[in-house]
Amino acid sequence: MTISPTMNPSVSGMLRFRYLRASEVDELAELWQGLHRHHVASTPHLDDLISPVNDDESWQRRRRHYAAWLAEPDTLAILAERDGTKLGYAMVTVQQDRRGSWNRGERVATLQTLTVAPEHRRQGVGSALLEEVRRQLGASGISDLELAAVSGNEEAMRFYEREGFRPFVTTMVTRLGPAAGPHD
Repeated sequence: MTISPTMNPSVSGMLRFRYLRASEVDELAELWQGLHRHHVASTPHLDDLISPVNDDESWQRRRRHYAAWLAEPDTLAILAERDGTKLGYAMVTVQQDRRGSWNRGERVATLQTLTVAPEHRRQGVGSALLEEVRRQLGASGISDLELAAVSGNEEAMRFYEREGFRPFVTTMVTRLGPAAGPHD
């Protein structure tokens, strides 16, 4: 994918997008850890099924994914900044459509992560990141963007629906083996 960076002047208060390489992925650690804490707080209904890990372990796991994804030429890591402050980021992967039951184009993009620091939410940063993602994907001929949202994160679900996303597939989880609870 050829990236056409948005060149916003470094004017005080202006949102700026920076495209990250794999060598710069550690710049996302603090923002990821904030999202991880938000996910844990949003999912108490899953405590008996999924055990959260601590922030550092969560980042190390996510970091490995990011490094692998960024080794692929079509992956986008877009960091939103204002006056040198990291506000949020989007991580997007692109894969060939497997031609399943739906016609989704030759390539489909997945928004792997979209996060905005809590103190910068509801200021248009998430919408601006999505607009930049859409601009880049559209320039590459990609017409479908999908994402997974954590169950219980109702604020995120409302945001994505305002941004034009609609529910498509629901992922369900259960424990297997002796740790499994009743199934009645």
